[in-house]
Amino acid sequence: MNFQKIPPVESGKLFLDIAFRKAREKGKSKTLKGNWLQIVRQKEALKLDIIKANLYTRLNNILATFPDTNALPDFYIKLMRLTLEFTDFKKSLGAINWAIKKISRFQKTYVSKIIKSKDRDMVKNLSKQFYGRISSVLKQIESNLSYLELCRKIMRSYPDIKDMFTVCIYGFPNVGKSTLLNKMTNTKAEVAAYAFTTKSINVGYLETKDEKIQVIDVPGTLARADRRNDIEMQAELVMKELSNIVVYVFDLSIYCGYSIEKQIELYHKLGEKKKVLIYLSKTDLIDSEIVDNFDYKHYSLEEIKEKIVELAK
Repeated sequence: MNFQKIPPVESGKLFLDIAFRKAREKGKSKTLKGNWLQIVRQKEALKLDIIKANLYTRLNNILATFPDTNALPDFYIKLMRLTLEFTDFKKSLGAINWAIKKISRFQKTYVSKIIKSKDRDMVKNLSKQFYGRISSVLKQIESNLSYLELCRKIMRSYPDIKDMFTVCIYGFPNVGKSTLLNKMTNTKAEVAAYAFTTKSINVGYLETKDEKIQVIDVPGTLARADRRNDIEMQAELVMKELSNIVVYVFDLSIYCGYSIEKQIELYHKLGEKKKVLIYLSKTDLIDSEIVDNFDYKHYSLEEIKEKIVELAK
């Protein structure tokens, strides 16, 4: 699912302005036949048809372009529950569907009344009633439209996850996860010298002659099981739900701001859940003796790649 392609959700006021303008333009350009009352009826009925069709198309497009949660993989549903108010998202889509039905019903009802009218003023009055009714409908879903636009902006950060062998790069903030992703896959994930640079999930691919392996760089975790924030919970979700292997990044220089003891503690928790490979980052910033005295089996960049390819076969 490519969430980046969901178009912006405009306001109800803009939808109405466009629909009314289209109706006025079409009403002026259309050549109608009959006596004066027939022409008035036809013209007003035509305006209602155009308004209904325009609003129906725009509102239905919102439903069509947002993902069908019944068809999404379980990972995305869990990601949505972490990053959105999922119930409000579903209610907002339901409100759009409600508005479509109401507008269609009003259009059918008022066109029928207009066609039967025998008085010009009554035709005009019915048109005004229709305009008022649909304006009220759009006003009632304004907050839903606004929330769906917020959801769209959040969902744009969702990764396009493939169903394939997957590696998760995991560790504390600022240990060098995104740098490793860039080296492994030639992607260009954002790298900066401060914590929580990665605020969403970055995806790259390790490609060899025979293999294509999905590599995911997740936001840093602070290993707080009882009070993780949304960013940390995304990392945990990817690690648990998607990864076949975890590459755990150690920063022995501790420029990341987290002690080696804390990093080791998190590593042990990971080892209980997944196959874990250790990579040491920022080794150019520390004495080689520190690396040599590190007690845990670790791998160079090339060794990490080779091991991943071997395990993926």
